[in-house]
Amino acid sequence: MSWRQQPGPARPIAAAAVEAVAAARAAEPDGFAAACARLGALDPAQLRRVLGTVVRALLEDLHPDGLDGDDLQVALERCAGWARPWWPAVDPMVLGLLLLGAFGVQPEEDADPPPAGELAVHAVLLVADLLTARGAALDGYLDRAFTDIAYAEDTGP
Repeated sequence: MSWRQQPGPARPIAAAAVEAVAAARAAEPDGFAAACARLGALDPAQLRRVLGTVVRALLEDLHPDGLDGDDLQVALERCAGWARPWWPAVDPMVLGLLLLGAFGVQPEEDADPPPAGELAVHAVLLVADLLTARGAALDGYLDRAFTDIAYAEDTGP
């Protein structure tokens, strides 16, 4: 099922993500800031789950033979280097947290996580960069993310 046919909060998350990723790929700071503000108004847990699933799928597709720490370092450096000229607030530490978080690695419990809005901004930057590296469009990855999430919810832990 296409993300455009999703019920409830899924469709607004996907639509806002599409808008934000398009602005990022075009390196349009004003459009990016506005789109990320709209993303920031959505449920942070659901947004984190969708964008994290997209990041994980992109990384898996970019590295079908497996992913190691060097691959994550390259992705982090490429994304930060690409974004910094037009989005100087890019934070490599937040990108690193997101890359690790996409595979279930969480920071220590006593570490203060970045604010949800900052995570959303950096997740969009990461998605935009990985899509460019893959030469892919976001729609298919959103469809895949919602399918994966629905499957996980149906099968349970």
